[in-house]
Amino acid sequence: MSGESEMTDKLILVSHPLCPYVQRAAISLTEKGVPFERVDIDLADKPDWFKAISPLGKVPLLRVQRNGDETTIFESAVILEFLEETQANPLHPADPYARARHRAWIEYGSAVLNAIGRLYSAPTEAGFLAESRALSGMFDRLEAELADDALRSAPWFAGHRFSLVDAVYGPVFRYLDAFDRIGDFGILDGKPHVQAWRKALNDRPSIKHAVAPDYPQRLHAFLQAKGSFLSSLIRRNDQAGPFALARSA
Repeated sequence: MSGESEMTDKLILVSHPLCPYVQRAAISLTEKGVPFERVDIDLADKPDWFKAISPLGKVPLLRVQRNGDETTIFESAVILEFLEETQANPLHPADPYARARHRAWIEYGSAVLNAIGRLYSAPTEAGFLAESRALSGMFDRLEAELADDALRSAPWFAGHRFSLVDAVYGPVFRYLDAFDRIGDFGILDGKPHVQAWRKALNDRPSIKHAVAPDYPQRLHAFLQAKGSFLSSLIRRNDQAGPFALARSA
């Protein structure tokens, strides 16, 4: 993208404070060093302007204002690819075969998020345990993929270069941080490569700052309100002592 077009583009990321798909876009923009404005909306009470420009009624949206015109881009995968095509500092590998592999594991990351949603929504203990085992199995696949990488001493999915795959899994592990505050469910037991990757991602500034400081409390309240088996564990823990979290740094 030319320097002139970079200067004339204004990017507005329409967001919800808890959405992991929004976080992907925020991480990508931050890693690329692209200025952007972030606007949070309440998905339970969507403003009319949002309904008018969001065909699916979901976040994220990227509003691109350029030379008096505005284009609205929806769906996180499309936003990520748009940023790759229009902004400097690419996060995809240059090789088309490696790029296809990365795109596939990004899709897998979306499947992991769906599995996490089934876990925290499971109404019974039996259902929760079944979903926990299934999620652990999905991380087994990631463990095997990471173990096959000859550069596994490096921190990121593809070695020493942070990629879009890393941007996608940062929000995934944020859910596991919340689960760990509730109980030890053993989801990452026996997965040292995934655990090391998780730590590196948690320490990455772009991932840390993809959410507001009150994100842990917001997620806690969201999980507690689900009326699920996990919600009952949260209520039990809260009765035992007040919920206290350090602010995200």
